[in-house]
Amino acid sequence: MSDRLLASEGTGFTPPGPSSFEPPPFFTVAGWAVDKVVVVIALSTVLIAAFFYLAARRAEAAGANGGLVPGKLQFAGESAYGFVRNGIGLETIGKEGLRFVPFLATLFFFIAVNNLFGIIPPFQLPGTSKIAIPLGLAVIVWVIYNYLGIKRQGLLGYFKNMMFPPGIPIPVYFLLAPIELLSNFIVRPVTLCLRLTLNMFAGHLVLVLFILGGEYLILEYGGIVGVLAGSVAILGSLVMTGFEAFIQLLQAYVFTLLAALYIGGALADEH
Repeated sequence: MSDRLLASEGTGFTPPGPSSFEPPPFFTVAGWAVDKVVVVIALSTVLIAAFFYLAARRAEAAGANGGLVPGKLQFAGESAYGFVRNGIGLETIGKEGLRFVPFLATLFFFIAVNNLFGIIPPFQLPGTSKIAIPLGLAVIVWVIYNYLGIKRQGLLGYFKNMMFPPGIPIPVYFLLAPIELLSNFIVRPVTLCLRLTLNMFAGHLVLVLFILGGEYLILEYGGIVGVLAGSVAILGSLVMTGFEAFIQLLQAYVFTLLAALYIGGALADEH
């Protein structure tokens, strides 16, 4: 079977690779290529802004009219925002985390919607699969938690609490101090970025492999074996799509939760 897949009369089956994440540009503006990834990022931003704007406007209108029962859109917006506020902001940072909820909510929904575009036709490419997007978000989180830590504890106090926590034998500091410094300034933003990027990269690649492989088996390989194997691959892609949707939402949650943890740690007197 493998011989027929790779040889036969045509060029054989070409498995998907990194080129799947390099869509051709639709057009170019001032030297900048506008491709599917740019469209996904722009569209996700517009959709999120429109959703919360309309939900807030309905809430304001209901309040002005003395309405007590929220509409469906208002309820959806409040529930979504409340999930981030209560489940991430308050749960992780505490009451002080309320002022960071707008940032955390923006972070969560931007990542979640961009991730979900990976399973939505005709896009089927997550914006966060391009490393520049997770890297940019990770850098923003890195700047915020380090700025907050220095502002709260002072420059010397921040590095002292980070590298030399109390109650530890002095010889241990020779090992702990560089590890903590490396962790806060290098490991955290790198792992934030790579965790999201690689999960979206791998998930998209697996889905494309199932779909293209199934199509090839049915249309090119042919025969009973090809049709049966291709049908299994196509059905498998449907199962994988549901699983991938779960992973996409989970990764948005994990990224936002870690951002909240880092912010909460920076606000603590000792961390």
